[in-house]
Amino acid sequence: MRLTEFWARMNKQFGSSYAESFARDQVLAGLGGATVETALARGDDARTVWRAVCDEVDVPARER
Repeated sequence: MRLTEFWARMNKQFGSSYAESFARDQVLAGLGGATVETALARGDDARTVWRAVCDEVDVPARER
């Protein structure tokens, strides 16, 4: 998954303002206690990060 697709999914799920806030502030267990921003900055695969977000907020299977 490309970063543009990742951010499009985040914006669709949360809205553009909250997507940025979530990515900056929410610590996810599925990312080893990192935020989305930290995980992406350290080079985690965008698909892996998206799956961690999905698990955290129970995104419906059809949108994963």
